[in-house]
Amino acid sequence: MSKVLIIGAGGVGGVVTHKCAQMPEIFDEICLASRTEEKCKAIAAQLKTRIQTAKVDADKPLEVVRLIKKINPDILINVALPYQDLSIMEACLATGVDYLDTANYEPPNKAKFEYKWQWKYHKAFREKGLLAVLGCGFDPGVSNIFCAYAQKHYFDEIHTVDILDCNAGSHGKAFATNFNPEINIREITARGKYWEKGQWKDTDPLSVHQTFNFPEVGPKEMYLMYHEELESLVKNIKGLKRIRFWMTFGEQYLTHLRVLENVGMTRIDPVMYEGKPVVPLKFLKAILPEPSSLGKNYKGKTNIGCMMEGIKNGKKRKIYIYNVCDHAQCWKEVKSQAISYTTGVPAAIGARMVVTGAWCDAGVFNVEQFNPDPFMEELNHYGLPWKVKHLGPGQMPVK
Repeated sequence: MSKVLIIGAGGVGGVVTHKCAQMPEIFDEICLASRTEEKCKAIAAQLKTRIQTAKVDADKPLEVVRLIKKINPDILINVALPYQDLSIMEACLATGVDYLDTANYEPPNKAKFEYKWQWKYHKAFREKGLLAVLGCGFDPGVSNIFCAYAQKHYFDEIHTVDILDCNAGSHGKAFATNFNPEINIREITARGKYWEKGQWKDTDPLSVHQTFNFPEVGPKEMYLMYHEELESLVKNIKGLKRIRFWMTFGEQYLTHLRVLENVGMTRIDPVMYEGKPVVPLKFLKAILPEPSSLGKNYKGKTNIGCMMEGIKNGKKRKIYIYNVCDHAQCWKEVKSQAISYTTGVPAAIGARMVVTGAWCDAGVFNVEQFNPDPFMEELNHYGLPWKVKHLGPGQMPVK
């Protein structure tokens, strides 16, 4: 029996809390904390299980330290903003608590995300006998574990990986983001990047795209982007020659995004307005729909998976491992849309892996460095069942 502290009460935090509550044999005590405790209380009210709530400013390590000492958790799940990863890791080090997150650190004043800042904590966590698990959402997270599972069971060498993220759902809004608008828009407007033949290659934002026929969804236009799991998978997948990340967008979404960019609303540097500095993207975030509010009317499905080609027993092999998630079913189960669901479920499972000892080590690790088998089994039990399609050379999945 373990105690878990969850920091972050957005859409993902709500799912993590629901899923931890579905594991009473593992987590007998749950505390949900956020800068706005009212959000925590609203999530707690959805549950039959009694959970504790608290107020904390995750930008301030001393506040997090005080909360950890008060709660005394066995693990901390960080689903706050990526800007706050380092302060929360510092607090875990100071209090001797294992750590898990779903997205890597980003500096607030620069739209750039990479693992170097968090990987630097490896020695400190190892010396204290603590474990920090990075990127345990879906992508990053399950996408990494799909690769590790394929490497263990389907390939001797994986030569190419294409991570495909498709949201074919509709929320009925003219323009909204499925997770934190500030983080979402910073990510999408950044330059694309992929790894091939031992080097990183850049592309203009959303300039490379193609149509893909997603199982149970159908054909959708997907765009090449940079995503953080590429950085760790390049280090940890044997024989890799190329890895890319793709995400689907509708034309209406892209049209709105282009207009917002053209008028300067996606800027992250402050501008003066009535004598006060205002960051346009932060203002835009304040007026866009809250992602957790989208779930009630969301219809359609997501399909997220990994297309992999390589060698097994000297023969070429190509597979697609993927999950399909239904927005309406997610709302029915945990009052969430599928994007939050597919991120929150893996975080809860990852915490389960740590506290039960299925994943154990000391230091800072990405999820593909652990045994994927018990995690893959739990995905089927907790709402994210996966499938494997075996494909011929050049063959793509069909509806």
